[in-house]
Amino acid sequence: MLQLEHFSNGWVTPVLAYVMSFIGSVLGLRCAVRARTASPAYGWLVAAAIALGGAGIWVMHFTAMLGFTIDGASIRYNMPMTVLSAVIAIVVVLIGLVIVRGQREAVALPLGGAITGLGVVAMHYLGMAAMSTGVDMEYSTGLVLLSIAIAVVAATAALWFMLHVQGWGNTVGAALIMGVAVCGMHYTGMASMSAHHGEHHGLPEGVAPVELLTPLLTTVALVVVGLVVLVGVAELEVRSVAAASTVRESGEAGTLLTTDPATLAHSGRQWPRLPTHD
Repeated sequence: MLQLEHFSNGWVTPVLAYVMSFIGSVLGLRCAVRARTASPAYGWLVAAAIALGGAGIWVMHFTAMLGFTIDGASIRYNMPMTVLSAVIAIVVVLIGLVIVRGQREAVALPLGGAITGLGVVAMHYLGMAAMSTGVDMEYSTGLVLLSIAIAVVAATAALWFMLHVQGWGNTVGAALIMGVAVCGMHYTGMASMSAHHGEHHGLPEGVAPVELLTPLLTTVALVVVGLVVLVGVAELEVRSVAAASTVRESGEAGTLLTTDPATLAHSGRQWPRLPTHD
C-alpha cells in the first residue's frame, strides 16, 4: 500500500480551492438572479453554469489536486479526459438550471439536483481517471457512495439557492455554504482512494501538474474576469434603472435635470449663490 498525501503543499491548495469554489458560487448565483428577469434567459443560464460548474466545481477540483501526491509515484494528466471533465461539470449544471427553471419546483428540484449531483460525481471520478500514475488505484465503496450523496445534496441546495437567493448578503452566505459542500464532496471522494504498486504498469504518460497549472490559471483568470465584468455591468445597469425610476416617482426629475434659472434659484442650486438678506 502506497501512502497518499492530499495536502502536500500544506493549507495552500485547500484554501485556494475553497476560494475558487466561493468565487464561482458567487458569480453563478448573481448570474442566476439576472436570469430570473432576463428575456431570453439562456445567456445568463449559460454564464451561471460556466461560473458554478467551471470555476466553482471543476477548477476547485484541479486546484485541490495540485496538493495530491503518491509516495514513490509521479502523477501526470491525460489532457482530453481532463478537458472532458470540465465540459461535463458545466453541462450538468446547465441541465439542472434549465430543469428547475422550467418545471414545478417540488418535482424539478429533486430531479435537477440528482442529475447535477451525479454529473458532478462523474466529473470528479473522470478527473481522477485522467491521472496517469503507473500504480494501481482502488476506491472504498462506502466513501464513494458518501461522496455521491454529498454531491446530490449539495447540487440540490445549490439549485435552490439559484432560484431563491436575493441580495448580496444572502449571496455571500449561500456561496460560503456551497464552497464547503463542494470541497467536502471532493475530499470525501479523495479519501476513498488507495494505491499500490502494479505489476505491468510502465512510466506514466500525459501532462505534469505544473504544466497543467499555467493554462489552467490563464483560462480561469480570463473567465473569472469576464464574468465579473458581465455581472458588474448588469448590477450597475439594474441600479441605474432603479435610481431613475425612484427619481421619476418622487417627481424630482425635472428639478434635478433642469437648467431653468428660476427653478435653480428656488431649489438652492443656482451658481453663483444669490446673497441672502436678513
